[in-house]
Amino acid sequence: MGLQTSILTEGRKRDKLRMIFGIIQSMKNRVILAIGAHPDDTDFGASGTIAKWVEEGATAYYLICTDGSRGSKDPKMTHQKLALIRRKEQEEAAEVLGIKKVFFLDHADTQLVVDNVLKEQIVRIIRKVRPNTVITMDPTFYYSQKFGFINHTDHRAAGLATLDACFPLSRDRLTFPQHEKEGLKPHKVEELLLVNLEKADFLVDITTTIDKKIKALACHKSQFDDFKKIEKMIRTRSKMQGKKVGYKFAESFLRLNLP
Repeated sequence: MGLQTSILTEGRKRDKLRMIFGIIQSMKNRVILAIGAHPDDTDFGASGTIAKWVEEGATAYYLICTDGSRGSKDPKMTHQKLALIRRKEQEEAAEVLGIKKVFFLDHADTQLVVDNVLKEQIVRIIRKVRPNTVITMDPTFYYSQKFGFINHTDHRAAGLATLDACFPLSRDRLTFPQHEKEGLKPHKVEELLLVNLEKADFLVDITTTIDKKIKALACHKSQFDDFKKIEKMIRTRSKMQGKKVGYKFAESFLRLNLP
């Protein structure tokens, strides 16, 4: 009897967590915009979730802020060649996930700056595709002692510029008024999901789409010497997240509902 009670109690806890962390609304006809600094960023952080939502009827877009032209150890590689390779890899990954379109801003890798130029470019895409949900990196995530790394400067810049673009810039009609002359009306983003490896209040079950996530990441061949090691890391990390709420695999975010 004690064991049965323990099992029931654990089940109720998981049900409660699922209500907190799970998806409340239907994703049918919703629009998702995922904004990353480099090709592969969003595939690492959120592609299982995006693939799941696309399967459920959402339309998804990617916006990549830099050209990804620094990430190579090959002594024969050039910036120009790598930028072309990484664009192609991202487009192949997007096709795996069912992304409708990938937008590239082509800022220089490692040199992304949070200024009005970048913010205007992001606002333009937000007003163009009119997303309900925007996914980006948490700009407050500077480093991780747990995982032993410093978060890339471009990641933080892309995240901060996206937050500003979502609120209040894309909402306010008199911000970047040239957009209205081009037929792009103000748009209010409903929610933001921020990728942060150490903090989360919103988990998504990606058990049925983790294989798509792995397949999408495998498209970024220029970035991996040993992809089996990357796959193992992704599956282990996703399993750790899922265990919190009884999912086999999950992705985690900080969720902001915007006023």
